[in-house]
Amino acid sequence: MKAKNMLKIVFIALLAVPAACDVKDPIHNTPHPEHGTVALTTDWSGIGEGLTAPASYTVAATPAAAAATSGYTATLTGTTATLDHLFEPGRYILYAYNTPEHITVTGTVASVEAATPPTGQTGAFVRNAPGWLFASAMDVAIEADAEHALTAVMQQQVRQLTLVIEPAGNTTDRIEHIEGYLSGVAGTLDFSAGTHATPTNVELQFAKITSGANAGKYAATVRLLGIAGEQQKLNAIIRFTGGSPEALNLTSDLTTELAAFNADKRKPLTLGGKVVETPTGADFSATITDWTPGNGEGGEDGSAGMETNN
Repeated sequence: MKAKNMLKIVFIALLAVPAACDVKDPIHNTPHPEHGTVALTTDWSGIGEGLTAPASYTVAATPAAAAATSGYTATLTGTTATLDHLFEPGRYILYAYNTPEHITVTGTVASVEAATPPTGQTGAFVRNAPGWLFASAMDVAIEADAEHALTAVMQQQVRQLTLVIEPAGNTTDRIEHIEGYLSGVAGTLDFSAGTHATPTNVELQFAKITSGANAGKYAATVRLLGIAGEQQKLNAIIRFTGGSPEALNLTSDLTTELAAFNADKRKPLTLGGKVVETPTGADFSATITDWTPGNGEGGEDGSAGMETNN
């Protein structure tokens, strides 16, 4: 009986071996078979000359599908990092940005901080010297059981603009200062869609250049998210010592000259124009035309015309 029982046990065991061999252990590529991970590199090589990458920046990932789970946000340093998060499979908007002075970022929309209108002016104004914003956004597909290596190419999102005015005539030595503002600048920027919006104004604080080839001219430099709206217009006032002659109003449509301003923000843009004559009479307004890229010395004769109207 013992021998027969032993044979039965051996027989049953032999029958079980093939069945066990048919069950294969699943093979995974990563320790997280149901999720994906991201190793991110930030490329800062395309920012403007003389600018440096910020010490820290924010990385965020927002699921493209409304039904997906919440996204991911972290503050990182350095150019490479593995995001400390297990992502569910799906499509995401992955974006990175720094947080410069006077700019806030909500999602992929950057907004310039509001500024107090200059004396005598009304309407919405924004800060004229926000910090340098760099940002990147991309649509990515994250797969389960995968480790993704991605590169975020950081784009400069703020551009410097300098307007140079060269007064001329027999009252230039009586100029006390020039003040003004530029309309049609962008108050917001969706850097994922590349959409500049919320047209607003920015104050221009002109200062007299005292040395170099441009000595005697007046320059105002601002930093902008971009331009927005249908028109960009310079409104300026030349004020004279002792109020004599009376203040001269300057207006100029810069829509054409700034049409491509949002294109390459790494390169500062300078536009220069020359006031052909500074009138000595009162109640004049002036329009500067023929603005020239550069320092105001462009064109074959280095000047721009001015139309005066009583």
